[in-house]
Amino acid sequence: MLELVAMCLLGAKDWPQFRGANSDAHAINVTAPMEWSDTKNVAWKVGVPGLGWSSPAVVGEHVYLTTAVPRGEGLSLRAMALDATTGQTIWDREVRAVEKAPSIHKKNSHASPTPIVRDGAVYVHFGTLGMARLAADTGEVKWTCLELQYPPMHGSGGSPVLHDGKLVVVCDGSTNPFVAAVDAETGKVAWKTPRSVKARISHSFATPTLAVVDGKTQVMAPGPDHFAAYDLASGEELWRVMAPGWSVVPQPTIGHGLVIYNHDYDNPELIAIKLGGKGDVTESNVVWRVKRGAPSTPSPLLVGDELYFVSDEGIASCIDAKTGERHWMERLGGNFSSSPVLVNGRILFMNESGLATWVKLGKKFETVGTCEVPGRTFATPAFSDGAMFLRTDEKLYKISQ
Repeated sequence: MLELVAMCLLGAKDWPQFRGANSDAHAINVTAPMEWSDTKNVAWKVGVPGLGWSSPAVVGEHVYLTTAVPRGEGLSLRAMALDATTGQTIWDREVRAVEKAPSIHKKNSHASPTPIVRDGAVYVHFGTLGMARLAADTGEVKWTCLELQYPPMHGSGGSPVLHDGKLVVVCDGSTNPFVAAVDAETGKVAWKTPRSVKARISHSFATPTLAVVDGKTQVMAPGPDHFAAYDLASGEELWRVMAPGWSVVPQPTIGHGLVIYNHDYDNPELIAIKLGGKGDVTESNVVWRVKRGAPSTPSPLLVGDELYFVSDEGIASCIDAKTGERHWMERLGGNFSSSPVLVNGRILFMNESGLATWVKLGKKFETVGTCEVPGRTFATPAFSDGAMFLRTDEKLYKISQ
């Protein structure tokens, strides 16, 4: 049996983590507006202090964000909760003060991983700068974990995933990369597994995905020069695929008994791998490879048999997820970091300068409108209860009718 792990059983109005309740970027039963601007269909917009490329997480009546506020040469790493109806700040909590801000890539921030909200708790992750659990209603810090230390290259980017009481994160720094799980109740490290492949360049920024394979939950974690699947309970590496590459960013996609992932930033290529096996399955489990138009940063979106994706340079594609056969490839314009989202039966592609393009589902390319707001838009939008929550470099918008 092969399937995507259902991350959490929440209402249709909840968007509790990166790319939604099941980390698949499907906004189900959300009829958000398909037209907006800086003023049109804007329920509210509020300034967000500092900078963060983490996506909003929305649960119940609250919107949760992380941000990094400059403080001299250092940073105040913060978590915030806003009222989803009014945009008013409910709480704004410092998670950690950092005396000297580490250097990051110009496209990164010090608050890029998206928070997770579950069972009255908010879990925030700042990469090597730490992880914490806060009370969702008050922002009270319940624990902090500073044990997952690694030398970051260009900062941190990958978000955690949560299942069976374990927060799983990829920690691929400039040396000694590893994958780890933290106990969600205590903040203690449950397991820490070094990468088994010694890569020429070892840093990456991927968000893992979870899948059930033969009844057991496995962690899908692309990394430097290889892809590896780990046992969620123990952290044991179960199988791997060799593929040269580094600085991997997109979250893998699960479907049709396959895991589909990107393996390199400079020369991006999507690879589809048959789930399961033991040891090195490179020769036996690779189903297809696609280089043209492959993304370096945005995660691919699976809808039925079709896989939609956009390259960082703005080339959008639709291919057959089972075979890799291309249906269409078209230029949208602009550069992209945000991941595409399925909403209102359409695909939303948001570029880095605030321009969104709506594309019809299907094997023929057809746009159905564009929208635009000012500012830089690197964060993937969140959708909840008839609204879109869109983060720019300075503001958070609630778009609704």
